[in-house]
Amino acid sequence: MDAAAAPLGLSLATILGMAAATYASRAAGLMLMSRISPGPRLTRFMHAIPGAILASIVAPSALAAGPAEAAATAVTALTAWRFGNLPLAMCAGVGAVLVLRLL
Repeated sequence: MDAAAAPLGLSLATILGMAAATYASRAAGLMLMSRISPGPRLTRFMHAIPGAILASIVAPSALAAGPAEAAATAVTALTAWRFGNLPLAMCAGVGAVLVLRLL
């Protein structure tokens, strides 16, 4: 095998392997959930997962970026929670970071 082709082959094998693992884990979850009837506690848990994942992705970036960005993240979250309007929350967050960076 050519020296330049080896990293490409390894990268392709890694991507295909991770795609297979992702598909298998999702398919297994769907098969499991089709066989059980979730109670109210499990239903509440499942509804909370997307917000928890989003917070775990956004929080470290916002806190590492600086105080203006962290405060703007709080403004965005509070606006989204209070009004339930994502475009309004995004505009409030962008406006807050612009104003806070000037201060």
